[in-house]
Amino acid sequence: MTDAVPAAPLTDWLRSEVPEVKVGDGPVGVERISGGHSNLTYRITDDAGTSWALRRPPTGMVLATAHDMSREWRFISALAPTGVPVAPPVAYCADDTVIGAEFYLMGFVDGEVLGDAESGHRIAAEARSAAGLATIDVLAELHAVEPDEVGLGDLRRPGSYLERQLKVWHRQVHASAVEDLSVVDAAHERLVARAAGLPPSEVRIAHGDYRPGNLAYGPDGGVRAIFDWELATLGDPLADLGWLLASWGRPADTAPPTIAGPNQAGGYPDGDALVTRYAQRSGRDVGELDFYVAFARWRSACIGAGVYSRYVGGVMGTEESDGGAARLQSLQDQAAAALASLG
Repeated sequence: MTDAVPAAPLTDWLRSEVPEVKVGDGPVGVERISGGHSNLTYRITDDAGTSWALRRPPTGMVLATAHDMSREWRFISALAPTGVPVAPPVAYCADDTVIGAEFYLMGFVDGEVLGDAESGHRIAAEARSAAGLATIDVLAELHAVEPDEVGLGDLRRPGSYLERQLKVWHRQVHASAVEDLSVVDAAHERLVARAAGLPPSEVRIAHGDYRPGNLAYGPDGGVRAIFDWELATLGDPLADLGWLLASWGRPADTAPPTIAGPNQAGGYPDGDALVTRYAQRSGRDVGELDFYVAFARWRSACIGAGVYSRYVGGVMGTEESDGGAARLQSLQDQAAAALASLG
């Protein structure tokens, strides 16, 4: 899919607009970075051999309010001066005639991205506990940032973050290619009722997809950068914690994780230890966390419906030989787990 980032016009733009990228007579190197089912990430290699990272929207079936590159750019630019680790922002291009879509360029942060069960072995056994705790410490650090102090306060919206999220994702899942949404709808009804009874939350930067697959780790287990700000907004910080736990898992879980993660390898702290650490670091009450985990499972089902739709629509490749049947079953299973946990 390197045609989604045509090298020649990109090189011309870099030569004109981004002097820190060393451009020679030939085009820059463009390589798709594996992983991800939505916004696309590419490694750009300049004439000096330096790597950069480029983000652009998917190539088709884009929802009207999704895949906003300027929004991602704004979050990493706001957080770059803080202690929250992000890739250094370099340049943003709103001109969609350059490569066919808006995009932005950032520094390339090297590190282990732990996006599946097997990846857990890439961190040395003696560093795995530190990696798990660093995952939580960086999340608490992100949630400690006051949006107004970093210039993001105007993104604050009136009303309940959870009510907005439940409405938006419910609308989007009904625009998907999934035919049977009965379990998704039943879980949505219970989530709406529970959300109405929760106390008001703080408004903080919510990443929206915070998990090891969107982090870069160093060999000591430290987090070098948070990636993939596509779903970032101002909202309830506990939604990020619930999302992390739904993918990480807890000892008492009967449902599988939303996304297989690295902690299936030995040596990582379990989900309960992460909750305790977050409560200590953030000072937040985590007594309603089971709701947020259920919400995460339901939202995972809604996101999975969108990804399934793009596969069915033929814009995400053909690597799923079963036509997406396993993905369809997984999203139904997550919706069912959310419904069951809500009583």
